[in-house]
Amino acid sequence: MSKPALFDREEVVSKATNLYWKKGFHATSMRNLQDEVDMRPGSIYSAFGNKDGLFKEALQNYVNMGLARIQKCRDESDTPLQALKMFVKMQVIDTSDRAPNGVCMLAKTLGELTSEHQELLDITKGHMATISAQFAKLIEEAQSVGEVDLSKDAKELASFVQIQITGLRTYAKINGDKKKLEEMIDNLFGHYPF
Repeated sequence: MSKPALFDREEVVSKATNLYWKKGFHATSMRNLQDEVDMRPGSIYSAFGNKDGLFKEALQNYVNMGLARIQKCRDESDTPLQALKMFVKMQVIDTSDRAPNGVCMLAKTLGELTSEHQELLDITKGHMATISAQFAKLIEEAQSVGEVDLSKDAKELASFVQIQITGLRTYAKINGDKKKLEEMIDNLFGHYPF
């Protein structure tokens, strides 16, 4: 019979998510993790297998937060396109000074890791696809109510939005003018390819 965990797994994963998001996978040492989550390395290995195992859970936690934000935007918006625009603003403007790192954790991971960590890369690509699929779903809903032309490819538009979020979050680190960022996001949905 195994002993019950003496830690709050959700809290540990949340703290690890913020640390990995802030520092990146490679710059986060076991010592950093140990200090952040208040666990000894042996306990971390026992609970998560290794640094990679904890990182996988941190990535999943990050995606779950994103999916919850998408749903929140959908619940609080009158239209699907309004929900998508609200989500983009939330990701670019609202998190620019509150998030551990202004850039998307998934984009940061894709930029950081090499084929040496192929499994983590593949997981991250899968998570990006999950988010993109949610964007496509909102765009398809927007098409069904006449907000977006039916001739547009929802998956291509979803990819476009994902690329724009990544670029805008990076731009926000250079120029934090929130009014300018909001204007850029409004233009994103008011012009080609929408």
